[in-house]
Amino acid sequence: MLAALVGAVAGLVVAGMGAVVALMHTLLFKLPPGERLSAQVSVDPLTVFLVPCLGGLLFGLVSAYIARRRGTEVDPVEANALHGGRMSMRGSLIVAGQTLWSSGVGASVGLEAGYTQLASGLASKIGGAFRLRRSDMRVLVGCGAAGAIAGAFGAPLGGAFYGFELIIGSYAAASLAPVGIAALVGYLVARAFEADRLGIDAGAVSTLAVQDIAIAAAFGLVAAGFGIALMRGVAACEKLFAWARVKPWLRPMLGGALVGLLALISPQVLSSGHGALHLTGLFNLPLETIALIFVLKSIASMISLGSGFRGGLFFAALLLGSLGGQLFATGMNLIPGIHLEPDAFAIIGMSALSVSVIGGPLTMTFIALETTGDLWLSTAVLIAVIISMQVTREFFGYSFTTWRFHLRGETIRSAADVGWIRDLTVAQMMRADVRTTPVETTVDAFRQAFPLGATNQVIAVDDDGRYAGMVIMAEAHSTELPGTKPLRDILHHADHMLLAQLTVQEAIAAFDGFEAEALAVVDTAERRQVIGMLTEAHALRRYSDASERQRRELLGEL
Repeated sequence: MLAALVGAVAGLVVAGMGAVVALMHTLLFKLPPGERLSAQVSVDPLTVFLVPCLGGLLFGLVSAYIARRRGTEVDPVEANALHGGRMSMRGSLIVAGQTLWSSGVGASVGLEAGYTQLASGLASKIGGAFRLRRSDMRVLVGCGAAGAIAGAFGAPLGGAFYGFELIIGSYAAASLAPVGIAALVGYLVARAFEADRLGIDAGAVSTLAVQDIAIAAAFGLVAAGFGIALMRGVAACEKLFAWARVKPWLRPMLGGALVGLLALISPQVLSSGHGALHLTGLFNLPLETIALIFVLKSIASMISLGSGFRGGLFFAALLLGSLGGQLFATGMNLIPGIHLEPDAFAIIGMSALSVSVIGGPLTMTFIALETTGDLWLSTAVLIAVIISMQVTREFFGYSFTTWRFHLRGETIRSAADVGWIRDLTVAQMMRADVRTTPVETTVDAFRQAFPLGATNQVIAVDDDGRYAGMVIMAEAHSTELPGTKPLRDILHHADHMLLAQLTVQEAIAAFDGFEAEALAVVDTAERRQVIGMLTEAHALRRYSDASERQRRELLGEL
């Protein structure tokens, strides 16, 4: 029931945000009602330059103010990976508003980032109101994203697998029903509001030959290479602005001005490119025009995101992939004995490039299937998608979302739940009632204070209470050890210790690296004040118990 509610909310989010952006385009760019900005053949030159430029200036000023007060907002992938699905409602509204404005003033960014952010944020709010446990909250956040993508692309199966692959990070029988229901309801609600404007319009394609399947696999390699270049291009653009020492609040204005200049050549570079993606109309253009749009849209997308505008690369990847597939097929047809269907390779390219940038091989395969209704073509799409995904993973290792995490120093690679590992810290596992002894104590005095069998290890401290090392009970009570010997001479791991904030994985790695069965826990590496002790056996047991709990929750056994 909650999944159906979240799906309906996601459908409303898609319809509402799409209507707001369409209204902004109509008012700001003086379009006829019902027309899409990226589908225009020409737009008033002064308008097409000034709107992104001035809109970028306002965006930069407001975003700089928000960043000083709130920092970086958590998106659905990060929320599910680290925070158990908990998202800020205010933060989600801010991100959705920034995405709306970015696309509304013509920046070459996709609305899908705003769709999923707001829908997942609302899902998290609903889940919090019902006090859902961690695993259920993560599924509900995935339901929000699934409903949004299903509504945005007219693809309930694609939306469902977007939730599985990219937001939840796994497939499980326990989450199949809620995610599927949310995607279906999101699709139906969005379609009820905007039946003619949602989804991807594609023309009929012919049956592919066996050689086309092999060529599709080769095209997957090309798509992966371009996808990696596109993602690195965004990062390079950011570095270029930083190298030029352009103030962050000023970068969107410069980016908007550059996009406006590109739009003077081809208006198809503006906004998400939803209108330009109607393949039956787009591919009637001359080949030179298609190539020009491909180059300009690539540059505009990198500039828009690199200059600080908010949005995604999903729609840009769909458009660029379809254009690239058309160009690839046309080029291959120049080779004697090869005849490829350009419209078919437009669909293959759309999926292969998108999976390189976004991830989610089954997501893109099902979007292609639901777009065309052609199962044989979807087979070729699946092969290209698998090749593109694997090459991107091996040679780059990130999707666009996780690449952005990497650039800001975060290590997560997917939405798989690793937050419980970070929550399970040394401070939670350690024993605080530790026994200590002065480091200057003699062995005889130590034996009297700590009889054999009282404990396994004792922590030695100096006169200031700083950690000095570990005393092993069996060694201290050895008959071969002189009683007059000071403890300082038999200390172990004097420079090896744990900090309270370390995670269980880091603690286990420390035990392995130091070859220790137990280590002292100190407040900081500088102060070295002992606050507890942790054994390797206890850390491994706690890690094993937590892993088993996660496995059972994933399978729906709890």
